[in-house]
Amino acid sequence: MLIGYARVSTQDQTLNLQQDALKAAGCSRIFTDTASGSAKERPGLVEAISYCREGDTLVVWRLDRLGRSLPHLIETIKGLDTRGIGFRSVTEAIDTTTSGGKLIFHIFGALAEFERDIIRERTQAGLQAARARGRKGGRPKRQPSDRQVAWPGRSTRTKPIR
Repeated sequence: MLIGYARVSTQDQTLNLQQDALKAAGCSRIFTDTASGSAKERPGLVEAISYCREGDTLVVWRLDRLGRSLPHLIETIKGLDTRGIGFRSVTEAIDTTTSGGKLIFHIFGALAEFERDIIRERTQAGLQAARARGRKGGRPKRQPSDRQVAWPGRSTRTKPIR
């Protein structure tokens, strides 16, 4: 069974285009959300995923309707795959129920992992360069003479350090 999911970011936008495309793709049920892609809570998506059973396929109009970022998208689709649920994107013609669609999806996953590794390497290189220039990260160490700390917003009261 094909289960559709459509999302728009604001109340000003309409779901009509996505719903028409999902109906044309053969979706028997369509779940919707009106929420930003970065919103962590999307009840329509949660409901759509929980409605899907093994052998079903979750269909979206475009990839960006499902995930906030490539790693989030990959995580969501892997979760579907573990439950035996396929995924299909109408616009990008990705269908994880086919071998070609699985290949494309795994390439996306490899690219996302490569991107995370590059970011990690750049961060480590930046920290090493800062250390070489004498900069140390983290919170400054407490000096032995700092016996009392002022309460935030109250310059007249102090509290002993324990």
